[in-house]
Amino acid sequence: MNIPKLKKIKSEKKYHNITLKDDYSWVDQPNILDVLKDSNKLNSEVKSYIDANNKITEEYFKDTEKLQKQLFDEIKGKIKLDDTSLKFKDKKYYYWTKTEAKGNYGKRIRQLIDKSKPEEIFFDGDLEKKRYKSEYFGLGSVSTSHCDNYLAYSLDLKGSEYYTIYLRDLNTYKNKKDLIENTSGGITWSLDSKSFFYSKLDKFHRPRKIFQHFLGMPTEEDRLIFEEKDETFTCSISLSSDEKYFIITSSDHITTEEYFFPSNGKKIEPIIFQKRKKDIRYSIDSWKGYFYIHTNENARDYKVLRCKTNEIDNLEVFIPPKKETTIGGFEFLDNYILRGEKSDALHKLYARNIKTNIEEEIIVSDEKIGVPGVSLMQRDTNTAIIRVGWESMSTPNRIFEYDIISKQKKLVKEIEIPSGHNPEKYSIERIKAKSHDGRMIPISLIRSKKIKQDGKSKILLYAYGAYKHSIDPSFSASRFCLIDRGITFAIAHVRGGGDLGDVWHEEGKKKFKKNTFLDYIACANHLIEQRYTYKGGICFYGGSAGGLTGGAVANMSPNLFFAMLLLVPFVDTMTTMLNEKLPLTPAEWELWGNPKESKEYFEYILSYAPYNNLEKKDYPPMLVTTSLFDNRVLYSEPVKYIAKLRDVKSDNNVQLLKCKTESAGHGGMSGRDNAIKELAEEYSFILKNANIV
Repeated sequence: MNIPKLKKIKSEKKYHNITLKDDYSWVDQPNILDVLKDSNKLNSEVKSYIDANNKITEEYFKDTEKLQKQLFDEIKGKIKLDDTSLKFKDKKYYYWTKTEAKGNYGKRIRQLIDKSKPEEIFFDGDLEKKRYKSEYFGLGSVSTSHCDNYLAYSLDLKGSEYYTIYLRDLNTYKNKKDLIENTSGGITWSLDSKSFFYSKLDKFHRPRKIFQHFLGMPTEEDRLIFEEKDETFTCSISLSSDEKYFIITSSDHITTEEYFFPSNGKKIEPIIFQKRKKDIRYSIDSWKGYFYIHTNENARDYKVLRCKTNEIDNLEVFIPPKKETTIGGFEFLDNYILRGEKSDALHKLYARNIKTNIEEEIIVSDEKIGVPGVSLMQRDTNTAIIRVGWESMSTPNRIFEYDIISKQKKLVKEIEIPSGHNPEKYSIERIKAKSHDGRMIPISLIRSKKIKQDGKSKILLYAYGAYKHSIDPSFSASRFCLIDRGITFAIAHVRGGGDLGDVWHEEGKKKFKKNTFLDYIACANHLIEQRYTYKGGICFYGGSAGGLTGGAVANMSPNLFFAMLLLVPFVDTMTTMLNEKLPLTPAEWELWGNPKESKEYFEYILSYAPYNNLEKKDYPPMLVTTSLFDNRVLYSEPVKYIAKLRDVKSDNNVQLLKCKTESAGHGGMSGRDNAIKELAEEYSFILKNANIV
């Protein structure tokens, strides 16, 4: 295999009297954001390096083509290709979605409630992709007006998350001239259906302005209704549950400020609800004359306050905080409030009677480890019947119609696995590993009951560990392509995520970021000690900030792994956090620290950043992926990482770089078949290195 080389240009920069050396800093070209819109602006030498790497990656996978085809067919065989969602009863129409075997993007369908006219497909993803003649088809929003006569939708046709909003007349099915470029993709209609609100991206790809667009008017005349001056904050707009207020949310990762204004007013004058206070997050919603406030002020894992909408300074506690329990959000009915909460990385649902304040848990499954969900069936909230879903790592999602009063449930939809699936064949477990500081880290795992706990099996240990994002023990049909071949699938609920609440997140960010990596290593070692696997029998699988976790543990304990998949990985943490001109950087200083302003944060990030800590040692086989059009983790990070890794490593293992040069985003290429194809390739890499073919 002819491994390509990337040229080195000596570069030394001083920060806080510390010299930062980077022979590949030239890859971070000054106009790197322009590449997101036009790949022709990519440095030609970098392009050649990427092309050469893609070629050797393609060569590596040649002997897995048959396996990939088999995996593709298996994964697709686990998906009900012709499927229809349950219908939602709106004011005039039923709305639902449908997928078909021959398509990749699905259809949006509606029919008048009285069925006086046949059902109509008002948005067909596959036809729209053909219309725009684009390789990539990223759908932002598909939003019908309140009068049901107009459709506004947003598309990203490259993968770089610059969304263009289009407007269509649903009476003629012809697009209007209204077209708005460079938006974040969100669309919120006014109640009179004469206008809609959207947020515009600035030159750094940050949504910091909200505009109102009037149908038929030039976009140059769109009304600016809100502007966020702080470059670390971004903003969005939504409609309250009772449709009486529009709510503007401005926030970074740890602090929120919200404004509201009446939805029926002619003059827009946003009213601040509560001024921003550092580290205080809150959100407001309106229902039956009250604002409900979901806040972490004096409640690390949230509580709920409420006040009359005309007395916003007169707050009362509605749901108090609970120790080690995250209080979730709401759905409203006339007589009930539906809410969720989570403790020990497990979810629960509750229904609260508004009149009596009596609250009861909603239970639809006997399984102890799984993920419940709740949704409304109709726009009319004068009902006690809702939809409740349940899934676990072994059980596909089942949706019930549930009567809050009688507790009766009726199964109305179950995710079908066409190729067959028997949950009884698998064992689900929740175990805990003791981390370096005594914290007990939950591990959720599923394995075939045929697999013995004898220390000889291989295991895929997934992790993320950032942004307070929780990894739920939910169902994934594709995983069984690995599980049925003898690989145990496990999730390490490491700190940095939100699996055990706000404290769990706080203990895995800024100056505590290394806890994320040490938690993962503790989970891996516990699985070895408990004979679920052995040293060298683990596959790391993670993407984005999860790729940072993987890159860090690869430097710290590479001998744990037989393979690692770092997907669009955030591996050049220092370079990104030093560049305030990148889309996400200013807001992310609250998560990682600002190394430009603080020597302490500079030294701490430098101590763990995967790229900066590569050294002469044996690394396991790796598959590292990226995309030229990814605005969240720029292609330069994996490119530099793989080049330096090959410079310093002492092993003869294969570490591959695959960079999508065609239109693709942070989540890969668009379309169902493309997603399956990418997954089949990833699984073939795992199975090839596990010697399971």
